Amino acid sequence: MKNIKNLLPGTAAAFIIALVANELGKLAPIVGAPVFGILIGLLINNSIGKPKYLDLGVNFTSKKILQWAIIVLGAGLNFNQVKTTGIESLAVTFFTISAAFLSAFLIGKILKVKDDLKTLIGVGTAICGGSAIAAISPIIEADDMDIAYSISTIFLFNIIAVLIFPPLGHLIGFSDKAFGLWAGTAVNDTSSVVAAGYAFSSRAGEYATIVKLTRATMIIPISLIFTAIMAYKKKKAAKENKEINYKFSKVFPWFILWFLVASILNTLGLFKGSSIGYINAVGKFMIVMALSAIGLSSDFRRMIKSGVKPILLGLIVWFNVAVVSILVQFALGQI
Repeated sequence: MKNIKNLLPGTAAAFIIALVANELGKLAPIVGAPVFGILIGLLINNSIGKPKYLDLGVNFTSKKILQWAIIVLGAGLNFNQVKTTGIESLAVTFFTISAAFLSAFLIGKILKVKDDLKTLIGVGTAICGGSAIAAISPIIEADDMDIAYSISTIFLFNIIAVLIFPPLGHLIGFSDKAFGLWAGTAVNDTSSVVAAGYAFSSRAGEYATIVKLTRATMIIPISLIFTAIMAYKKKKAAKENKEINYKFSKVFPWFILWFLVASILNTLGLFKGSSIGYINAVGKFMIVMALSAIGLSSDFRRMIKSGVKPILLGLIVWFNVAVVSILVQFALGQI
């Protein structure tokens, strides 16, 4: 009971910020509630500052509630929806994800961007923006500043994509299906994919949304790959330093396993009708809460010290993914 009382103030603060961010997200859907949550948290923490008694709850929200949010979002994912389109878009999805990670690590090394930050920018661009960053960050134990910076970077290119993709698609002469596949594989967050797709045409919007759902399922194998990498690093460190106690059960991201279980239960029809909409809404709100807490924990001055290199990295990775998506479609005769 005492622990709950200690957690309550910080959790309540994140909840209130998330409520405000949610309303602002409705007014400006291109920006989205998650970004507003981070920005409000950042503004509060870097202007008036947050009281010390909020720390425990804020930390709990940014870590545990973030993981629970991923599990809840899994209950809104139906593998049957992505089966047919997933097979059609598999090649493009594979090459764009590969392009994102290769670009992030190679260009990130040249630009001397720190490992966690380039990983988060790579995974956010490769898979599904903020949700992918939220899923991977606990696995690689990224700090709050890197999470906030990477999501802000991804958000910037989401807005640019929504504005320039539809007119560019018409200029190139894309069919509805080709543009839907392009938007679904080269735009990051789901809301931005939907906005870009439907700005082109209704059919392109529908197709882009399903392609995006297919792409989102890639968070499962990618999470397991990063888990294996982290497990290897910690096991190696434990061998070199006998004082480090290594246990695979502590490294494994159990929330990803429960995300998969929740998705399977939804695919089997356990969740029906309007309940899926409510589940998605709750999961998204929990993400906004967690990101609001991350904003409350982030030092803007430290972010500024990272400079413009992470933003430049985000631009290069995003550009490469957009170009690779077109080239693969062209090579397969889909354009």
